[in-house]
Amino acid sequence: MRISISWSSATKLLILLSLLAGVLSFVKFNHCVNTNWSTPDVDIHACYSDIPSLFTDRNLDTHQWSYSNGDKSVEYPVITGAIMWATTWLSPSSGNEIRNYYYINAFLIVLLLIFTVLLIGRMRPKFAYLVPIAPALIASLFINWDMWGIITMILAIFYFDKRRYSVSAVLMAISIATKFFPVLLLLPVFLIFWKERKVRAAIQYTLITFLVWSAINAPVFLTTPQGWWRFYGLNLDRDADWGSIWYALSLLGINMSHINYFSILSLAVIAVLLALYLFDFEITPSLSQVSFILMATVLCFGKVYSPQYVLWLVPLAILGMREKRDVPAFWIWQGGEVIYHLAIWQHLALVSGAHFGLPDGAYAIATLIRIATTLYFVSVLVRRNLANPSKARRRAHERLADFLFGTAESYP
Repeated sequence: MRISISWSSATKLLILLSLLAGVLSFVKFNHCVNTNWSTPDVDIHACYSDIPSLFTDRNLDTHQWSYSNGDKSVEYPVITGAIMWATTWLSPSSGNEIRNYYYINAFLIVLLLIFTVLLIGRMRPKFAYLVPIAPALIASLFINWDMWGIITMILAIFYFDKRRYSVSAVLMAISIATKFFPVLLLLPVFLIFWKERKVRAAIQYTLITFLVWSAINAPVFLTTPQGWWRFYGLNLDRDADWGSIWYALSLLGINMSHINYFSILSLAVIAVLLALYLFDFEITPSLSQVSFILMATVLCFGKVYSPQYVLWLVPLAILGMREKRDVPAFWIWQGGEVIYHLAIWQHLALVSGAHFGLPDGAYAIATLIRIATTLYFVSVLVRRNLANPSKARRRAHERLADFLFGTAESYP
């Protein structure tokens, strides 16, 4: 018997699942709350979070501006830094300040998760339930402030696929100014415009994104340039690090020099392959259809892969799915992510001085398993999209409130 679920019921279900995800994640991290995030306990119990760690390490406990501390400035783009600073004023100063700061940020992150899941529910109602029940997402929810950038990225994708390009560009700029990952999506944006022969629209989109991003960054750059540059400098100077294929290979005895060149070459190859993939479609695919394929592949060959990066991939994966036959591949990928999540913390526990943990070789294998399952899931989506191209994107204009709580309708 086929059961039809109304949008109202679906909304309640998605909110309930999101709250459940928040509770489960809170329980997972609660051990470290009770032990005041001691080392190597945070690694042994896989409950480390940047939120309490940076509260004291970046002088946020004294309400200092995030970028005014030189080498002690926060290593994030400006909107994240502003959020980190602003939430210090929302946290009660009485009692355990570190714990209060963590609680207020965790609460806001759960709200962002709920809103993000509702957005996905409007864009991919068939698969939206997978976002809050994804185990790797639950395991990583409170590690960092990523959800602030994820929600604006999803909104940017939505408005782009609805051909609201100016709105999308503004939201894309805000997301890039929050966590920088969405800068990768400018490549498929450009390729989609190119395929549709909309050169002027491509220039406009890029210009709006750059101007809004610059306007957001300018006050921090002009007043605290050293603090502003810290994020970009650290990423440019970074060598192969935790979670990357390059680091895993080095642990297995395959040492590669000039990792920056290999990373750039990998990005160039991915860009060419994405262009060939997009232009193989008879009709133009939506941005939601290709975003996961690009970002997941790039992260497989980047210089670092932190556990919380999966938070970006889960919503994009759901947007990229088209058929129920994709669901098993999603769970295989999640299995790889969970294996890696357990492996990285047990390996760090050993590095941090624990009496037991995961040795180099086993950690490297877990990293390669994660990469293999990710690329497998990507290949499934690529084959499915080429075999069953989606319907052409259509024009639609609606208010955000109607979008979230109105009657469900088709999405590109």
